[in-house]
Amino acid sequence: MSTAVPILSVEKLAKRFAVPRSLTSRIMGEPPLAVHALNGVNLDVHRGETLGIVGESGCGKSTLARCLVRLLDPDQGVVRFEGKDIATFRQAERRAFNRRVQMIFQDPRGSLNPRMTVRQTLTEALSVHAMRPKAEIPARVMELLDLVRLPADAAGRYPHEFSGGQRQRIGIARALSVEPEVIVADELVSALDVSVQAQVINLLLDLQERLSLTVIFVAHDLRLVRHISHRVAVMYLGQVVEIAPVEALFTAPQHPYTRALLDAAPELDPTRRSRKAAARGELPSPLHLPPGCPFASRCPYVFDRCRVENPLLTPRGAGHRAACHLDALPKPVISSPGVLAESIAVSRE
Repeated sequence: MSTAVPILSVEKLAKRFAVPRSLTSRIMGEPPLAVHALNGVNLDVHRGETLGIVGESGCGKSTLARCLVRLLDPDQGVVRFEGKDIATFRQAERRAFNRRVQMIFQDPRGSLNPRMTVRQTLTEALSVHAMRPKAEIPARVMELLDLVRLPADAAGRYPHEFSGGQRQRIGIARALSVEPEVIVADELVSALDVSVQAQVINLLLDLQERLSLTVIFVAHDLRLVRHISHRVAVMYLGQVVEIAPVEALFTAPQHPYTRALLDAAPELDPTRRSRKAAARGELPSPLHLPPGCPFASRCPYVFDRCRVENPLLTPRGAGHRAACHLDALPKPVISSPGVLAESIAVSRE
């Protein structure tokens, strides 16, 4: 692993969202509730890599992505860019950070102004950040369209005139217009057809190589994450429970949840479909986090320590860390699919 300062790092990051209180709860004097979206996340992102972030719906992936680009401010913890706390950035520094770290959203229809043509959208980004002299902006718009493989006549059209894949390319062009160093892609292709997904992912890989981009790729599709990532972080109930080089994580997971997640991943080849027992139990409520390990209620290897002490991320090999009290996972028992694997499969559909 690189010894250089990470381009982005997260330390003990926590984020909560208050739940609206009913009149009855106010009258009864019940304490306010909050959804614990992030609970002490620790993470490093190295320059030039693609870090995949995976987990079930509601595990905090998108909240983490928004904290990284400062669309959300954490309640606790620190996000650092090149070693500096982004919460301390003011004016020029914050403006530079906003340019150098860009986010591409899941739904391009919601992130593009329907009343602006593609030319106006790209021109606005170029002008606000003073990326080019005014006279050079039209030529740069054409360069950006060519970069994301859209025709020149796309400049005069509105978002509703494009397919989903083309709109996502426009979103990528807008992000690249300010010449960022880091791209945070939040479920970039989850709303697209499979054939279009491949085109957009291949475009992203090509752009990363050509422009030396660092990519944080948030997704729930494990096969896609394995294809595109150098390292993978697995999140569960607002925490990173395992992080490792991609092949190490997929071939030798060191956390029971990661193993269950991989067991639940669909296989095209029916002869390779898993029959391993995963775990039992229900996902704990993010309103009332349990003591100890958050996975304890679903883990097939749980023991007394798990119910009282939350494990830390500890080394499990070169660049591999897992938050589990077990030094190594027992070999899985071949059986029928576990309840957890089935529930994960349903939640990902």
